[in-house]
Amino acid sequence: MRILGVDPGSTITGYAIIETNKGNITVLSMGIIKLAKFDNHQTKLKEIFLRIQDVIERYGPEQMAIEAPFYGKNPQSMLKLGRAQGVAIAAASAMDLEIQEFSPKRIKQSVTGNGNASKEKVAGMLAIILKKNLDQSTLDATDALAAAVCMAMGEENRIPSSKGGNWNDFLKNNPGRIISK
Repeated sequence: MRILGVDPGSTITGYAIIETNKGNITVLSMGIIKLAKFDNHQTKLKEIFLRIQDVIERYGPEQMAIEAPFYGKNPQSMLKLGRAQGVAIAAASAMDLEIQEFSPKRIKQSVTGNGNASKEKVAGMLAIILKKNLDQSTLDATDALAAAVCMAMGEENRIPSSKGGNWNDFLKNNPGRIISK
């Protein structure tokens, strides 16, 4: 399974491609899309769309994990971030990828165990988990990698849930967990 991770931004968008196989995660590529050189926001959005599609064509992921926008002090920044996320989702959707959105807190929690961890802490823990030296000068790329790893870990650790709210429903939906004496 190949997963594209994206950390959207209106100045820098990070991306990473991982491959998972029986619990092993291999980093195939990671990088950043620099957008500061473009004059207007529409051109930046077009560039995100085209570059994400290029990465998808090159590496052929089946899924995309993307960091959700978060509200800071500046509503204009959140709006621009939401637009960047939207065009990345549109690019992946047009290429038929399954897409999941994760909050920054959930991504950090899944990688470090602490939802308030710094970008540097996330990058450091990813290096340990993946047994790979990561270039911490591009923290937007390691954030994208963290989103992809979060998705991969979620797939491995997914527990079938009971739609009911009682023990009878749980037992009916999980017959393999019943121990007979």
